[in-house]
Amino acid sequence: MRVHHLNCGTMRPGSKKLINGEGGLFARGEMVCHCLLIETGSDGLILVDTGIGRAAVERPGEILGRSFTASTRPALRTEETAHAQVLARGFDPAEVRHIVVTHLDLDHAGGLADFPQAQVHVHAPEHAAATNPGTALEKSRYRAVEWSHGPDWRLHDLAAGGDDWFGFASVRELPGGLVLIPLYGHTRGHVGVAVDTGDGWLLHAGDSYFFHGEVDPVKPHSTPGLRLFQTVVQVDGKARHANQRRLHELAAAHGKEVTIFSAHDPKEFRALASG
Repeated sequence: MRVHHLNCGTMRPGSKKLINGEGGLFARGEMVCHCLLIETGSDGLILVDTGIGRAAVERPGEILGRSFTASTRPALRTEETAHAQVLARGFDPAEVRHIVVTHLDLDHAGGLADFPQAQVHVHAPEHAAATNPGTALEKSRYRAVEWSHGPDWRLHDLAAGGDDWFGFASVRELPGGLVLIPLYGHTRGHVGVAVDTGDGWLLHAGDSYFFHGEVDPVKPHSTPGLRLFQTVVQVDGKARHANQRRLHELAAAHGKEVTIFSAHDPKEFRALASG
């Protein structure tokens, strides 16, 4: 198995003073859309999240909405789309047979339509939230136009508590041996996606946190701007904070076995992409 780390959407939101972290970590308010392209052999190619897709690059107001576009200021580069990056690595996009999403927010599901042949694996509570949004927040964060092509949805859920993964309940019947780790709070059905590389585990923690310091094994911390932002977009603050604590404990106890990263931290992305 080979794992490629892709940035499928650069964004530069908010105030520099509010977002910038220690040592200018979020220079220019930069955030990424950290996705994975996994070569599995028998299961073909797998994407974990899809970032911002080609349609959004061409029609940002229609696909992303004017509010999101104005607040996050996405770069909207065709070469950053997952579709373009699959091609750049010498693959046919039709070889992407499976997409596993941490959740269906518009900056994670934007590339679904670029791989219409793929099975889309999603946690069942997240699919329910996205296709039947019950609050103003959910109606703003999910963009049904991103799955108007009719994806081949494959819904997964915990059965009888699920299997154990380093103390977390998990769903394991996914291609490539991937594991879904429910990490509720940011959305109703948010999950992390764990990948066994053969040399250790990668845990794509999605939007369960935004700043690498939040899972620091010694002294967890964040920036004022990102603390505020996470609160604004959460659906369950108690669950989100509890899962952040659990991720911090996982990093402290199993940091040599599990590499944890989030979807939007550029420092984490650059460290893994360059490694």
